[in-house]
Amino acid sequence: MITRRTHVTLLAASLFLSGCGGGAVAGMQSVPGPSREPATSTPSPEISIEVAPQQIPGLGPRTWASVPADARQAVVVTGRGRDSPVSTVVLYERTEAGWRAGASWPAHNALKGWSDHHTAGDLRSPIGVYSLTDAGGLLKNPGTRLPYDHGTGFTASGTGFEGEPLAGSFDYVIAIDYNRRPGTSPLDWTRPLGAGRGGGIWLHVDHGGPTHGCVSIAETHMKELLRTLDPDLHPVVVMGDAKSLNR
Repeated sequence: MITRRTHVTLLAASLFLSGCGGGAVAGMQSVPGPSREPATSTPSPEISIEVAPQQIPGLGPRTWASVPADARQAVVVTGRGRDSPVSTVVLYERTEAGWRAGASWPAHNALKGWSDHHTAGDLRSPIGVYSLTDAGGLLKNPGTRLPYDHGTGFTASGTGFEGEPLAGSFDYVIAIDYNRRPGTSPLDWTRPLGAGRGGGIWLHVDHGGPTHGCVSIAETHMKELLRTLDPDLHPVVVMGDAKSLNR
C-alpha cells in the first residue's frame, strides 16, 4: 500500500487591499484609460509521496543479510542497550510497496541484556534472526494461524527479578526458533546446538520485569501478534540491541 499525502498550495490570483485614500487596488496601476488586470498564473501543485521502505529501518547489512528472502512478516525487537532489559517491539509486514511498520510496543528482554553467543543461564537474550513457527499457552487459542499447543505445561509460578509475580506469563507464547526444532510444541526441549547453548526462548506475556532470555510484551499485544502472524508469510523475529542490529 502506498500512502500518499498531497499538499496543494493555492495562490490567489491577486491580493486586494483596502486603503484610506480611495481604495486603490494593489497590483494595478492608477492611470487614465482602460484598466489593466494584473498578470496571473496557476502554480503547479506541490506533491510529496511517502513510500514504504524496501528495507526495515535500523537494520545494518549484516543483520539484513540474515532475513530470509521469503519473509513477509518480521517482529523487530530493538533493545535500548547492550546491557539493558528494556526494548521495543514493532511488527513489520512486507507489501508490494515495501515494509510497512505497525505500532511500537514496550517490551522486556533478559536481565543482563543481549549476547551474540547466548549460553544457558547467562541471563542475556540471543541476538539474531529466527523463524517463528509454533505457539502455545495456558489459555485457549486466541485465533492464531500458527500451530498452537494448549495445556497446563505453560503454567508459570514464582516471582521475577523485581519481585513481580510470574503467574500468567505463559498464558500465550510464541516459540523463537533459537536452538530448538521448528514444527514442534514450544515445550519441546530438543536442543540442536546442545544444552549448553540454552533454549526455551519465547515471546510471552509481560510480567512487569526482566526475563531470563525471552522477550515479553503486554497480553493484549501478544494476542494481537498471535492473530496477525501467518505461517504462509514466513514470519521471523529480528532481535538485539539497537547498535548490534545496525551492524
